[in-house]
Amino acid sequence: MDGSAGVLARLRRALWAAAAGFALAALCIFLIRTNALWAAGIGIVTALAVVVLPRRGRVVVDAARATALDPMPAFSPLAQGVFEHLPDPLMLLDAADRVILTNAAMRAIVGAATEKKHVSAIVRNPSLLAALARTAQTGDAEQVEFTFHVPVERTYQAYAMRVGAEPGVTALLLHDLTSQKRSEQMRVDFVANASHELRTPLAAVTGFIETLKGHARDDPAAREKFLDIMAIEAGRMRRLIDDLLSLSRIELNEHVPPQGEVALASVAREAVNALSALARADNISIELSAAGDLPPVVGERDELIQLFQNLIHNAIKYGRPGGHVWVTLSPAQAASRSADQVIAASVRDDGEGIPSEAIPRLTERFYRVDVKRSREKGGTGLGLAIVKHIANRHQGRLQIESHAGEGSTFTVFLPVAREPLASAPSVAAQ
Repeated sequence: MDGSAGVLARLRRALWAAAAGFALAALCIFLIRTNALWAAGIGIVTALAVVVLPRRGRVVVDAARATALDPMPAFSPLAQGVFEHLPDPLMLLDAADRVILTNAAMRAIVGAATEKKHVSAIVRNPSLLAALARTAQTGDAEQVEFTFHVPVERTYQAYAMRVGAEPGVTALLLHDLTSQKRSEQMRVDFVANASHELRTPLAAVTGFIETLKGHARDDPAAREKFLDIMAIEAGRMRRLIDDLLSLSRIELNEHVPPQGEVALASVAREAVNALSALARADNISIELSAAGDLPPVVGERDELIQLFQNLIHNAIKYGRPGGHVWVTLSPAQAASRSADQVIAASVRDDGEGIPSEAIPRLTERFYRVDVKRSREKGGTGLGLAIVKHIANRHQGRLQIESHAGEGSTFTVFLPVAREPLASAPSVAAQ
């Protein structure tokens, strides 16, 4: 029945085409006196247009050409275009769990060379692979939460569903939960860390207030002394809250790569200028030097300024009084041959150095090598944690080197932009 109906439809279309061509040819002969040869040509073109144009104007899905080995013909070009531009990552698998399609969002996660590969060679998470296997076997939709740990930890909600019976296609759709998970964790961490770190200054301020209300009420000398200490403790609480909020904001966006291009020499110079007064107070000189042909890096300018300020501030606080701080920018060898070119930004001091056993813990929140000295210098224990997370967001890495009595060097390796801007001039500041 289907075959005969198709034949009748094609016959009707051919008859309509012939009738239209004949009618137009007759009009040309009798109305505008066209000769018979030209009229026949116009009639043939009209007939072909009636047959071809409607077919070109609609998407034809040839399900007969779609097989278990190649289900893609079952999806029209329009559908494939919609898949490509979905904001959420999408992957389609054939009956043998081989990849037949990934959209742009998915390729940003798993890479470009995925076609015809088995899904287990691309996604190595056991819970996700188990969910896909259950869907392929039962046809029921599955939902599972999983985490990619590299290059930056990201959490996804995965939806696996069977699409169509013949040919069978399994669709895997991911929804990014990273921001939501980070927000939840930040709230927990903020409460725990803030309550611990604020307890001491709050207790001190409360004690001084009670003393001023009691026997020191009429003692001007004691009142001035206590008020000065209270101002110091209040400043410490303010710096702590500012650093906690800054760290929380950076962690929230750590999985989102920056998009801008930044000239690192100007960023470093701005950070040096901001801290020059603090360095002069301790009779410390800051020297900035950069190669003249440095390309820009991919980055967020404000965050990179904060990174340099934290490193230089630490070098001033823990360097030798009357000493030096050296800030150096230079091209460097990437960690792997396949990696992009990187710039090494190092900050070196001539202080007493850091014990080797403490170096692995320096970027932990609130870790201090010398707690008493850190608090006396106004440190919050969050500066290097902020540096680490900024470096992570910029797809960079932090390296720390220190030797007793020889000072410390903190180096951040940042990838350069793929299309460099004009090279920056050589920089030397004292």
